Amino acid sequence: MIGISTKTIYAVAALYELDSIPKGEVLKIKEIASRASVPQNFLEQILLELRKKNVLISIKGARGGYKLAKDLKDITLKDIVMILETDALSDVCRTNNPVLKLFWEDIREGVANVFDIPLSELKNYQQKADHTLNYSI
Repeated sequence: MIGISTKTIYAVAALYELDSIPKGEVLKIKEIASRASVPQNFLEQILLELRKKNVLISIKGARGGYKLAKDLKDITLKDIVMILETDALSDVCRTNNPVLKLFWEDIREGVANVFDIPLSELKNYQQKADHTLNYSI
């Protein structure tokens, strides 16, 4: 069943940072890693996987870098989990018991539904964070 790894957490952080840049611009891996506070060498692997699945676009050259291939509203947490987590939402029931199979299938579907949230929701969390910071003196 699902387990969220550091890989997915870093991927969401990188996508959040890439969403903050103006349309048409790119960020180099070094900049993304710095802004997202993630290790650059690990981030390189993650961004490559996301590029292969058309979540990101990479531009080569001195002015190159990464940018989102689509808006965050069109990318769900479930999409990222399915790309990066090898056992994500897999069948965990290893028995032939039909009751247990139905139980674990319902759990798996419930988890999948919870993760079917667009990453554009991060903007709402930014607003919550800003609101919290305004009252923390």
